[in-house]
Amino acid sequence: MCNIRHILRLHTQNQTTTEIILQTGIARNVLKKLIQEFKESGLTFAEINELSDTDLAELFTKPEEEPVSEKLQTLLNLFPHIERELKRKGVTKVLLWEEYIKKHPDGVQWSQFKKTFRKWKTRVVPIMHKEHKAGDKLYIDYAGDKLSIIDKESGEAKPVEVFVAILGASQLTFVEAVMTQTKGDFIPACEDALHYIGGVPAAIVPDNLRSAVTKSNRYEPTINETFADFAEHYNTTILPARAYKPKDKALVEIAINIIYTRIYAKLRNEKFYSLEELNSAIAIALEEHNNLPITGRNYSRRQQFENMERAALLPLPSLRYEFKKRFSATVLRHGHVSLSADKHYYSVPYHYIGKKVKVMYSRYNVEIFYNYERIAVHKRLQSAYKYTTDAEHLPAAHRFVYELTTDRLLSQADEIHRDVRLYISKIINKKQHQEQAYKICLGILSLAPKFGNDRLIGACQRALDYGIYNYRTIKRILESGLEKNVDSIESVKMPEHENIRGKDYYQ
Repeated sequence: MCNIRHILRLHTQNQTTTEIILQTGIARNVLKKLIQEFKESGLTFAEINELSDTDLAELFTKPEEEPVSEKLQTLLNLFPHIERELKRKGVTKVLLWEEYIKKHPDGVQWSQFKKTFRKWKTRVVPIMHKEHKAGDKLYIDYAGDKLSIIDKESGEAKPVEVFVAILGASQLTFVEAVMTQTKGDFIPACEDALHYIGGVPAAIVPDNLRSAVTKSNRYEPTINETFADFAEHYNTTILPARAYKPKDKALVEIAINIIYTRIYAKLRNEKFYSLEELNSAIAIALEEHNNLPITGRNYSRRQQFENMERAALLPLPSLRYEFKKRFSATVLRHGHVSLSADKHYYSVPYHYIGKKVKVMYSRYNVEIFYNYERIAVHKRLQSAYKYTTDAEHLPAAHRFVYELTTDRLLSQADEIHRDVRLYISKIINKKQHQEQAYKICLGILSLAPKFGNDRLIGACQRALDYGIYNYRTIKRILESGLEKNVDSIESVKMPEHENIRGKDYYQ
């Protein structure tokens, strides 16, 4: 076993075959076989070096084959199927043995069935010890070694992260290159993984990445809010691996070691000038990897996924997750919060003025929360120093003024008479400030209940004749009863002003 360790150490130090043979005296064919078995194991030299001599012997030395009876051979042929069935929910070894013994009444008994299966599984997959149920977990992590893309302008190689995800039961693997491990790249990569497998597992198992876990804890880690929101959108659960517990994510660690051989090695001599180019090449190598037979099995990851895991996944939601950013803000005195990214203001219900709220915004929407309750939602408008206001958020007194519009005033006037509408429209068009015009119009319309619609119509007609457009004139006409007598309208004392032209001007 020491000799095997020495040979593998020389190999990982990039010693040539000839140099290794000269140093160790090993036969060339034996060396080739040993290196091939080392690559197929998917283990690094550091992991190999930590194995005991017994485990190392089981991994690299082939035991002498004992003669196998026809009955035992029949059982051994069934084990790959039995292993797949055990990954289905509710399926147990006892149930499978009972089904086996019904079809093969002369087959082995329960105790020998258990012993033989355990021995077969240990021999075929010596490093696998954890059972994985179909559709249960997706393990995610970043590869330790990075790939790179070439900057077209400078010609400089820029390192990029490599995201890896693997389903526990079928071992179907997803790989994607991203620029960083930050939330902006991490969450879209997780989403791409879910869409690649075409469904949602019951749980996602990340390492204790900052983008996934805000605060690590053995029993109840704090999940990053954005990642938790992503999980809620996809109706799944986040189960972070325990810190410093590599066995919790052993499957994805093994997958990363395998992709070093099956993806990294294939791309090592190629140059890529964008993430898109790199990911296109990764996708081709990834499909080859997923369609290759699993070591010691007569089926591939893709076949195992299609046969027993795809149906166990939850369906994808109809819409993709909308990546959101968040920050805390204080509601201003005018009942709005400022989204500093756009310098735009959004309203909240007025009774939250002065409160600390949490603002969550995406490309299209702005949501505002107080004590975990959403109190406002708006379409995002990227216009600086503008206000987006929901009338329902305003106090009753403010709401009436806010909802006041030209069309609403003209419609109210038109319900009385078209001449009243004409008079109101003249006021709106002549006043420089809209709010001033609206106040005058409201004052005129408020005279209808007091003096009656007919008298207000007459007053507006008289005022139109003289081209005088203000509240005081209409009120003076009504209080003096001058709208009833056309001849006496001249007795109305009009204010002297150079802009008042008088009745003769319009003849």
